[in-house]
Amino acid sequence: MATSPDPLPDVSRRKFFSRSAAVAGAGGLALGAAGAAAVAATAAAAPLSDVELMAERGHLSYPFYGEHQSGIETPPQDHLVFTAFEVTATTATELQLLLAKWSAAMAELTAGNPVGKVEPSREHGIPVDTGEATDMGPQGLTLTLGFGPSLFDSRFGLEKFKPVDFADLPAMAGESLNPAFTGGDLCIQACSNDPQVAYHAVRNLARIARASVTTKWTVLGFGRASAGANQTTPRNLMGFKDGTRNVLGGDELAEHVWVGDEAGQAWMAGGSYLVARKIHMLIETWDEDTIGDQHSIFGRTKKEGAPLSGEKEHDTPDFHAVADGAPVIPADSHIALVAHENNGGTKILRRGYNFTDGLDSVGRLDAGLFFLSFQKNPEHFVALQRKLGASDRLNEYIRHVGSGVFAVPGGLPAAGSYYGKEFFD
Repeated sequence: MATSPDPLPDVSRRKFFSRSAAVAGAGGLALGAAGAAAVAATAAAAPLSDVELMAERGHLSYPFYGEHQSGIETPPQDHLVFTAFEVTATTATELQLLLAKWSAAMAELTAGNPVGKVEPSREHGIPVDTGEATDMGPQGLTLTLGFGPSLFDSRFGLEKFKPVDFADLPAMAGESLNPAFTGGDLCIQACSNDPQVAYHAVRNLARIARASVTTKWTVLGFGRASAGANQTTPRNLMGFKDGTRNVLGGDELAEHVWVGDEAGQAWMAGGSYLVARKIHMLIETWDEDTIGDQHSIFGRTKKEGAPLSGEKEHDTPDFHAVADGAPVIPADSHIALVAHENNGGTKILRRGYNFTDGLDSVGRLDAGLFFLSFQKNPEHFVALQRKLGASDRLNEYIRHVGSGVFAVPGGLPAAGSYYGKEFFD
């Protein structure tokens, strides 16, 4: 993982962060999405040096306490560390202590604080915080906690707290799942504008819990492959814009993402369900395909990202348009298969990242998309994926190699509360 600052940001990001600290005042300001947008709109246009810019962006933070966990509707940051854990604790009390410690530590980390002393006063003292993010600031860090279906087995007496119909995802076409990248009792999604800050957070949470959990699998993501409100659409490693028609907020979140009474569990109110899929791309094969075929596979143009029935990225696709007796947007294209118009209005909030793990055993690029989505019912993802697995032309170039589903509880109301508290009251 890189330990140096990001390369020079583009003009839009420079405008966003310029003079934010001066506006916020000394000591920094916790900025939500609306606050960050207001700062951007009123910021001075004078350019900053690279050092000044990195200092300014380090102040960006998102509130930890609230109705929902951060890292869901939060505008996607640049970097991800996703880790799934298996719980090795043997009693409910041990699990309770773990969740309480993690919740308190997460609040400190997202504020840009260490989880303990970095430099003990005694020569033989062992540092509590590992120190690699010292003085870097929050960097927009969000930490999102999820519970896997396996946590609700008989080990800790949590069976009665299991949400209705919450289970591992069913087997689906197009999968070649590796058990080493599948499942988990707990997960942490760490997103940040600096990779070292995200890494530091997960490293220290794992260290805090080393007597109670083991790391099952982890993925390091870069180059967000989804867009939030007021963000430009990024590209996946196939070169196409990813997430053009994403859920962006407001009423859509209430309708498609946030859980209410339907979970059958009060602790899930204000929460969501997270689906994680590690998708390997056959990069070398894709790179030899013609641009016309690539267009028809996605149903969009590569450079502009426009639907084949339109001219601009955000033109509404016309799935009824016909040319020379054939649909302009092929029915088996990716865009047609996942469009809400063709799925009874179903939408999911995408929050994926690109990943690369070097080379595979035969010297090919081991890279692809780490797909993350939030939805109020995992079945919404399953229904879409079944369609994709059955007929998506993109399947020729991708393999689903990892998978997990997690119940993400609602946010914490205030300091002193902790995730899962309802399990032990």
